[in-house]
Amino acid sequence: MLRVGGLPTHVLREGAGPVCVLSGGLGSCWFDWDAVVPLLAPHRTVVRFDRPGLGLSAPAPPDRPPTAGGEAERILGVLDALGLPGPATVVGHSLAGFHAEAFARLYPRRTAGLVLVDASVEEEAREPGLPVWARVASAHALAGALGAAGLPYALGRAARRAAVRVATVRHREPGSDAAVRRCYRTTRVLRASLVENATYADVAAEVAGLRERRPLPDVPVTVLAAYTAGESPRELRWLDRQRGLAAELGGAEFRISAPAGHLLMMDDPAAIARAVLG
Repeated sequence: MLRVGGLPTHVLREGAGPVCVLSGGLGSCWFDWDAVVPLLAPHRTVVRFDRPGLGLSAPAPPDRPPTAGGEAERILGVLDALGLPGPATVVGHSLAGFHAEAFARLYPRRTAGLVLVDASVEEEAREPGLPVWARVASAHALAGALGAAGLPYALGRAARRAAVRVATVRHREPGSDAAVRRCYRTTRVLRASLVENATYADVAAEVAGLRERRPLPDVPVTVLAAYTAGESPRELRWLDRQRGLAAELGGAEFRISAPAGHLLMMDDPAAIARAVLG
């Protein structure tokens, strides 16, 4: 446990060599990367951490909702707390793709590479109907009500298992049953997940603004898309959007992993390792 941005933060450091940071998507925990780390640790110093309220990390105060700049600063703070001042390859999955891109744009000298794993894509910034403070307050209120009713404790483990089944083709839960229970049966993790979802549009708009003001550094950038190998319009459209993201990032290398679901680190960890190792 390290203090990062004033908050106790759960951080793991494994392996040796050039540094890479693994950051998971909305509601993710450290063990989602369990299958990837053994493939990287012989060649890289692998850092993974839980964002506030997720995994084993302490929650953020209600008046500090997540932002792209704040999460980029958190990645920097984790590296500094570990005494790793050199450039790092940052791997961002889903929502954390926004955080990883923001890190590269805001801290180019600390960036050795960027890998976006089935990352969130918003071609046009959406205007939320309510101000951010109202959406965050609603998320906290909903989490409090559900927690008071005991739903996270009763259904959190089952909800996590169901989410993994929907978002993978192999249906393999990486975390031990004890770890899943410890994290997903808590109101803390539910609250953090709801707040991340409530601020999604704001984070996406912030990254869109950074693209206009802050160029990416001249480092390798890979967009890795998950594809279940189906032919539905929704799946094909998602691949097109991922290709568009690669183009938006200055012609980043575009790769497809198939068959694989959105939780690509569980279905095809070797594809992520190859993208990091080049």
